[in-house]
Amino acid sequence: MADLPTHTIVFEILTRLPAKDVGRSKSVCKQWYALLSTQDFVKIHCSRSVVSSNQRVLLIDDLRCSVRPIISNNNDYGPSSTVTFPFHHQNNDVSILSHLNGLLCVCLNHTYELLLWNPTTTAFKRLSTPDSHGFYINNLDAIGLYVDADDDYKVLHIKRRSGVLGVYVYSREVDSWRNIPFITRQEYLSPHFNWSAGTFCGGTLYFTVCECWIGGTNVVICFDVNSEQFKEISFPPVPSNGMVQGVLVNVKNVLHMFASTGMFEMTIDLWTLQGDYWIKVLSCPPIPPISLSLWCDITHYVINGNWFVMTKLGKLFTIEMDMKPFECFYPVSWFRGFKGAVFVQTIVSPSI
Repeated sequence: MADLPTHTIVFEILTRLPAKDVGRSKSVCKQWYALLSTQDFVKIHCSRSVVSSNQRVLLIDDLRCSVRPIISNNNDYGPSSTVTFPFHHQNNDVSILSHLNGLLCVCLNHTYELLLWNPTTTAFKRLSTPDSHGFYINNLDAIGLYVDADDDYKVLHIKRRSGVLGVYVYSREVDSWRNIPFITRQEYLSPHFNWSAGTFCGGTLYFTVCECWIGGTNVVICFDVNSEQFKEISFPPVPSNGMVQGVLVNVKNVLHMFASTGMFEMTIDLWTLQGDYWIKVLSCPPIPPISLSLWCDITHYVINGNWFVMTKLGKLFTIEMDMKPFECFYPVSWFRGFKGAVFVQTIVSPSI
């Protein structure tokens, strides 16, 4: 250690500080401010922050927005702290669409505007433009947040408008939108198909595209974030005698899917993607009948090797499994009756 330069030692220590402590450390001196503001520091600090102990649950209801730590010993939350939105909103009408490395892509429901927001640093960036880019319509659009090989954070926005599909990419580096080509089957543009939010895994964004009736078509659309090419792969071979819902999960850079099927009883299977093919990991016992409105809001998270499958009103059941790679939490779009997400506290900025 004595042979290491002081700069290197300081750098190594500071990249291991919690995100909020890094913010405070910027005021120590000009040299530290410059060091902590470099993209190299932010990138390394982020890579060391993506651990389960650094994850928080953000919950939004009509009255408040709060952040809570996760207590893994009893699968519960710690004391909450209130978060004040740094942007104008109406009655907390904020929907969380995607998140990556501490950044949330959110929509202001009263204006349809898209924003990038870091709830830890409170920094945010509006993505809407005068030429109508950056506006999101629920149930028609799909959003995916990703980072490319050049470490540029980007937003993929798939827009369906009157039977016409447009695909646009926002770049944090150049602060602008551009159109990219996407040729797909015409029927996927119909509102009868539900597009999920994008799940970023291994340099690819994945979307489930599911037809909204029994026995309908279900596929997965893949977007290579570096070549910006799309392709379609098959859904896992699940029964088609009921409604189908697929929830994609990135588990240590390997894509998994919770595939829910059924009507009066639901069966949930866990699949993993190997190449372009799905391999079943486990099957769950059928869940007792629940109403269709709740069925559509099922989500999940993982802790200590156990899967918790939930509706917006609470936990349905636990899947106990001894699989070490699953010891962490994953993002959700609805969480115990609140709009929210599980995110990692970082200093990644929504703008350059």
